Amino acid sequence: MADRMFPGKYQSDFAVQVTSQVDGAQQHTINFTNNNLLGSANFLPTYKTSKARVCVTVGMMTTGYDCPDLLNLGLFRPIFSPTDFIQIKGRGTRKHDFSEEIKDPSFKEEAGHHPKTSFKLFDFFANCEYFEKEFKYDQVRKLPKIGGKGDEGPTPPPASTFEHLGEDILSTIKEEAIGVEGMKIDRMFYEKLEDTVRENDFIAASVEAGQWDRVIDYVNKELFDKPAEFYNLDKLRKAAAVDRRLGLREILEKIFGLIPRFKSKDELLEEEFSKFVADYKPSEAKLIPALKQFFKAYATDSHIRAILDDSKRLTELYTTTSFTIADLKAVPPEYRKLIPEYIKDYVSLNQFAA
Repeated sequence: MADRMFPGKYQSDFAVQVTSQVDGAQQHTINFTNNNLLGSANFLPTYKTSKARVCVTVGMMTTGYDCPDLLNLGLFRPIFSPTDFIQIKGRGTRKHDFSEEIKDPSFKEEAGHHPKTSFKLFDFFANCEYFEKEFKYDQVRKLPKIGGKGDEGPTPPPASTFEHLGEDILSTIKEEAIGVEGMKIDRMFYEKLEDTVRENDFIAASVEAGQWDRVIDYVNKELFDKPAEFYNLDKLRKAAAVDRRLGLREILEKIFGLIPRFKSKDELLEEEFSKFVADYKPSEAKLIPALKQFFKAYATDSHIRAILDDSKRLTELYTTTSFTIADLKAVPPEYRKLIPEYIKDYVSLNQFAA
């Protein structure tokens, strides 16, 4: 298919098997991450990419492997462990800016930033459906008995071969977008931590006493990155399905009912802007929309923030879409300086990162 779509470009290099039985497999995984598996492609000189675009593997690149520009994951076997499924689909959730691969400096500046916004999971064995609808999260799993003396267990079916007699046509093709609420398996992962934390006497007592430093230190040392669940802050942020970066204290406050829910990015921005308006009381009400747009753009978009902080780069706003040169002109000059200073002094920018 690749040869038909791109004649003479890939030859036999499009897909590569990388398993423990292949010589140099570990180096292959590194090369795939660095976009030079089987060398670099020879038909896009301004963009760095591998000759090999598909890595076929079994068990080698499912956990602890980081390839941030990965856009497609294919599942060609059933998965029964929720932990394994979370780890595998987690290969696609890494953040990346594709402008990093542009090699021509002039074109890179013209192209601007192109952050990764989504990835696709091609699921040929209904794993997503299984963990969304069928898996019993509250059921204690029993290991199957191993055949022994007096109990041989069921006889495995004889080995067989598969004969393909027709066209390779899938009976159904269905695409389902996952929204900000996430998948059920992510929500159950978060709920399992809630139970673990609430049942811990030390954490509960420390929260009651308001000793947050002790609580956070304990959770980091005693609960995070342990075998079985492998809890960590990044996974919990994804499981909470909020459009911004959550802190550990905020997660724990929600678990213990100290806050009713996680506020969205826009809700927090509205609160922060309301504080700014209360402090500085703009004289003209008609300025509020322009000031708010400036405030939100500066607080949430690092690219726009870098432009606004450097007066020599303001012409770049002629080519931006989220905040344009017209938007800037609508803001009085005194507020162009006042708002950035206020945000730097009083607003935590880390909470607005996705």
